[in-house]
Amino acid sequence: MDSEPSSEDNQPTSSPPPRIPLSWPPDGILSYVWIHDLMATFNWSSRNIPPSDFPSVMPVSVFDSLVLSASKILHREPNIVRIDGCNPGSSVVVVGDVHGQLHDVLFLLQDAGFPAENRFFVFNGDYVDRGAWGLETFLLLLAWKVFMPHRVYLLRGNHESKYCTSVYGFEKEVMAKYGDKGKHAYRKCLGCFEGLPLASIIAEKVYTAHGGLFRSVAVNPLPSRRLKGKKNRKIIPNREINALSLGSLEELSKARRSVLDPPWEGPNLIPGDVLWSDPSMCPGLSPNEERGIGLLWGPDCTETFLKKFHLKLIIRSHEGPDARSKRPGLVGMEDGYTIDHVVESGKLITLFSAPDYPQFQATPERHKNRGAYIVLEPPEFDTPVFHSFEAITPRPKVTPYYDYEDVIDSDEELDLASMAPDAPVGDPLQII
Repeated sequence: MDSEPSSEDNQPTSSPPPRIPLSWPPDGILSYVWIHDLMATFNWSSRNIPPSDFPSVMPVSVFDSLVLSASKILHREPNIVRIDGCNPGSSVVVVGDVHGQLHDVLFLLQDAGFPAENRFFVFNGDYVDRGAWGLETFLLLLAWKVFMPHRVYLLRGNHESKYCTSVYGFEKEVMAKYGDKGKHAYRKCLGCFEGLPLASIIAEKVYTAHGGLFRSVAVNPLPSRRLKGKKNRKIIPNREINALSLGSLEELSKARRSVLDPPWEGPNLIPGDVLWSDPSMCPGLSPNEERGIGLLWGPDCTETFLKKFHLKLIIRSHEGPDARSKRPGLVGMEDGYTIDHVVESGKLITLFSAPDYPQFQATPERHKNRGAYIVLEPPEFDTPVFHSFEAITPRPKVTPYYDYEDVIDSDEELDLASMAPDAPVGDPLQII
């Protein structure tokens, strides 16, 4: 099913929205009207004021109140949030990566229908980076979470981390928009990232996570190898792993997610796997050499996971058209989704919700992919209905917050050494 933005969605707005600056409700309780004012305000400000004027739209005090309210809710949620309140009159909307493409998110929410008592939303992470409005996008989704905490679920993506946001633009975006309060605002966002759950299970039939499956931590990988020579400080993960096996939901529920950068080595590997892993057409589990963190898993692993936990679908995200163009054997991301594994017990789907991605492209020709979201409907909530949509154009003109011409593409070949200082104490990182 395809959706087309109307011409009205593409036009800049000249008249100011109803309330600038935004103010926090005196009783601290958000309303439907407040959130719609927020959406209108962000849409208007993105088209009409420079980023440095953002505090005139959302003062730091309002930012603090919103992020604190959301953080309290998120940190109380378990690693796996369970959406069990589905009834014959309800539906569940699942959303993939959005990467700071605010105007496409606004269209998606309108097209799918805003969150409501009978309409759940599950977002699979990657709210920030690459796109120019990651801050507005993240704050908008936090507002929906605060307003409807049991209808809107925000999961963590690999870009909700200190390392990725320092490379792909979000840190600089926050600094540009909040000026001398930028460091404060960025730290608050990082703290909020740590509280985002890792996965969801919908109606006991559907598992969603940003990257996907994960290993059992019962068998630990061998320590890293040291390279000879004082000048070579590169970390070389030991890939001689003999006993990789799929992890359990119980293990996932006990993993320690409150880390700025999920470790790629040591005892707390599950968060990194869930956020960074990718499917493969080759059977088995293996280290994800291309990304330097996480796993690759084959159709046999998808079947084992679905069957063991009595599931019908895995919906993951994490791979846009740029990443998929480099992975022979897997379907491209032109329509915003792919069905990667079809096995006896069900299917594995990759869902990507940022159309015409990335916003800033160094290549002569753009990918011009569509974005997509999935609607799960009663009675079983295990048959995906795909909705593809085009990007909102023209996008407001804006300067990118990262060097998109030289930065690593598709999050590949990470500089793991730069992640090491933020790894939790006890993880055996060896920097040479």
